[in-house]
Amino acid sequence: MSEPGYLSAARYGKQLVKVARVVREGDKHYIVEYVIRALLEGDIETSYTKADNSVVVATDSIKNTCNIFAKTSPHVLNAPIFALHLGLHFVTKYEHITKAFIDIESLKWSRIEVDGKPHKWSFVRDGEEKSTVEAVVDASAGTDKITASLVVGLKDLLVLKTSGSAFTNFVRDEFTTLGEVSDRIFSTSVSLQNTISLPPNTPLSIDNLTSIETELDFPKVLPQIKKDVLETFATDESASVQATMYLTMQNILTSCPAVKESSMQLPNKHYIPINLSAFKLDNGLGYEGGAEVFHPSADPSGYITATVTRK
Repeated sequence: MSEPGYLSAARYGKQLVKVARVVREGDKHYIVEYVIRALLEGDIETSYTKADNSVVVATDSIKNTCNIFAKTSPHVLNAPIFALHLGLHFVTKYEHITKAFIDIESLKWSRIEVDGKPHKWSFVRDGEEKSTVEAVVDASAGTDKITASLVVGLKDLLVLKTSGSAFTNFVRDEFTTLGEVSDRIFSTSVSLQNTISLPPNTPLSIDNLTSIETELDFPKVLPQIKKDVLETFATDESASVQATMYLTMQNILTSCPAVKESSMQLPNKHYIPINLSAFKLDNGLGYEGGAEVFHPSADPSGYITATVTRK
């Protein structure tokens, strides 16, 4: 009996690999905590179509590799470069593996301040935002011509401001109940991805990762991206989520030359003024921006996305 379909795409690997690494430099310690997903592509078709496991690098081996590299990689504290290191390993160690997809979420640990100074080995989770990395390492053209794409960003960065946001002059028709407002609460959970231009004159290899790490300088770039997000959000007299989003990404492209494209997703988290008139309390519903007590509404929420690409 002939098969009605063919295998048109396949990849596999391990997800939710959780690893924390402490790096000790004398009495000053550093910590990173990662959630890793590592997926592989290549000459693996027969494992699906012929039940041939001889081409399968076990997902347990993939997990173990992540743990071993957390110990041995000199780039472990730099998540984007660490992701490239993992990807390069998989496509160079296994001849039949031609692509590696490495995604890393970094949980936030910040140094505790004591007497105004960062403590050397004590940390606090002072926010639920996560730094993100998406790396694709491609050896399809051969291990001497490896290419890669690299995207860095953040997610779950919850921000709110109580003024400096308006929403007026939008389409009104028979389906519209929303009133116009010139001053409102603006809150959102920022998700952001920035496509990075890798150094054009440095071949991508494990031996060259240190020079790539130096040139891209992610310890400087990543805080600058977050700074652009927060400062634009705080200072923009927002006419809409769309307008603030666009301005944010323009600021990122201006301050970070290595970013060639930026994408954002912003759910508009609504705060609904509560009517307290039944209790003879004025909650400021009679004028815009006057309310003081709100119901935080989880759903439904607006959802706005955009991408800005460098010219």
